[in-house]
Amino acid sequence: MATRLKEKYLAEAVPALKQKFGYKNPMQVPKLEKIVINMGLGDCKDNVKALESAVEELSQIAGQKPLVTKAKKSIANFKLREGMNVGAKVTLRGERMEQFFDKLVSIALPRVRDFRGVSAKAFDGRGNYALGVREQLIFPEINYDKVEKIRGMEMIIVTSARTDEEARELLSLLGMPFAQ
Repeated sequence: MATRLKEKYLAEAVPALKQKFGYKNPMQVPKLEKIVINMGLGDCKDNVKALESAVEELSQIAGQKPLVTKAKKSIANFKLREGMNVGAKVTLRGERMEQFFDKLVSIALPRVRDFRGVSAKAFDGRGNYALGVREQLIFPEINYDKVEKIRGMEMIIVTSARTDEEARELLSLLGMPFAQ
């Protein structure tokens, strides 16, 4: 069964991108490759319970168990030792990625307070888009009463586009609300 995003991509985005950029081969048309969600948990390095609750929230949002990232180096100023837990990340591909992206643009982003659209300048030059969210409460899976601490997260949307212009056009056709 194809997801809503996949149907929208095939029906609307592919013909529009082919027409705008003049692709000869359908394999040249850019597409979403993966979405990486990262949550920094430096404040949880001593508190195991807070780390577990943050990892649980991230797994509810992504629909898949996150990988707990560890510190590569010791940094004395931050009271950080090598090997301490400092974050959690999830890499979504395929159907889970499509469902997450659809949920992000149609449900989560409109729930942000004073939302006027996402920045169109957060591309990296190679067709990938970075998006930061200040609180996890915008996602419908999160129960407001069970949240211990409001945490932000970063999302990297990786596309097969070669340029930022192609990636911006792809994401806007898929429903990403860019600010004017």
